Amino acid sequence: MKEKYIILRGRGFAAGLGATPFEVAAEPAPAFEVDELDYRKAAQLSARADIQMVAPAMPMRLTQPVEMLPVAAPAQGPGTAWGVHAVKADTSPFDGEGIVVAMLDTGIDATHPAFSGVTFVQENFTDDPNGGDTVGHGTHCAGTIFGRDVDGFRIGVARGVAKALIGKVLSDKGGSSERIADAMQWAVNNGAHVISMSLGIDFPGYSAGLQERGFPPELAISRALVGYRMNVLLFERLASALRARAQATLIVAAAGNESRRKVDPRFEIAVSPPAVSEGIVSVAALGQDAAGLSVAEFSNTGALISGPGVSVISAAVGGGLRTMSGTSMATPHVAGVAALWAQKLIQSSPLGWQIFNARVLSSGTSNGFAPGFDPTDTGAGLATAPQ
Repeated sequence: MKEKYIILRGRGFAAGLGATPFEVAAEPAPAFEVDELDYRKAAQLSARADIQMVAPAMPMRLTQPVEMLPVAAPAQGPGTAWGVHAVKADTSPFDGEGIVVAMLDTGIDATHPAFSGVTFVQENFTDDPNGGDTVGHGTHCAGTIFGRDVDGFRIGVARGVAKALIGKVLSDKGGSSERIADAMQWAVNNGAHVISMSLGIDFPGYSAGLQERGFPPELAISRALVGYRMNVLLFERLASALRARAQATLIVAAAGNESRRKVDPRFEIAVSPPAVSEGIVSVAALGQDAAGLSVAEFSNTGALISGPGVSVISAAVGGGLRTMSGTSMATPHVAGVAALWAQKLIQSSPLGWQIFNARVLSSGTSNGFAPGFDPTDTGAGLATAPQ
């Protein structure tokens, strides 16, 4: 029985995972292809010296928001979204000018007033003939990264970004890991300094699909686990190769919304792929109350850094604003902060991946956190803009 496999070619690629910048600098851009293979053929191919990775193409899905609400007209007007203020973008002298941001999501409503003046390069990696955003998720995330003010209300962290790469990798039916990998390469080849991804692997969907094709449940779960592990490695090696390119690109991804701390404080799920892969900045979600900032009850644990992710106001498809909650909403805050750091770093020297990654992660702070927070949940803390 054949299925799609992603084949990553090239020698010395795996060694680059632990190599110094000088050792990886000479590595070529990763080359991958997709082919229909049976399980045994895939295993044989993976043993070849010129093959770095053979991974089954797995279904991908949105990191679904846990809340989506319209914003009433009286709530619009002069002001600043709480997340923009929390990451200190409103006091930063940087606005993302000259930085290229890529968002791999459900597309965008490019006609929204929040994106006035932004030049878009769009690519549709789905089978959906409608290249726009029919879901609303991508438009909301983009608004947080680089959206302009809407009726005087600030929603964007890096509202000076003038060029954005919009890869539609998910439709209302989801997507697949080979198309995410393809879109990541597309983004880097088009000059992205930052890639924002609010999506994850659909492990239950993959396992269920194998069972529908006749696999016994135990075998389907086993094959799905192998595929899961291989896709984690795929994204690690892809990230390793991409960061060896001449231009540094920071990849930021959502930790996932599967935890249920309100049901049981022990109900904490680990960061999901691709965010869990080494070389990708995983993002947890924070909320605020009278006691201070704390991890959102749905936010997966083990992320590298955190961003505002509860009751986030941003752009809605068709115009206006809406509120969403999720690690999907926290991720674009961190992507926006990364754009501000990129702008600052480029002013003094070429943008190297190691210093770029280090500056973004070291910007994390626990100032303003509610007492008793668990660093395992929040990582380095709340990402903050350069001042």
